Amino acid sequence: TFFKVREKWRQIIKLSENIAENVHEVWSVGRINEGWTYGPARDDSKKQTPCLVAYRDLPESEKEYDRKTAMETLKVILSLGYKIEK
Repeated sequence: TFFKVREKWRQIIKLSENIAENVHEVWSVGRINEGWTYGPARDDSKKQTPCLVAYRDLPESEKEYDRKTAMETLKVILSLGYKIEK
């Protein structure tokens, strides 16, 4: 029914947001391990980026990048025949 489909879609969106947050955390840890620090603007020579903040504090444009990565990951999982169940 419509309501079951809508609820499943809501769960997928929530899952993709959780994955997006994890993608950002993994990226952040990688950058920190490479010697990057927070800076007001990206500066490759100083290894500074304004994106070394909690996911919730990222600008929407950066969150969208992580969301797209998360959604594409979910699409691959499903296309390989796996099921996502809670």
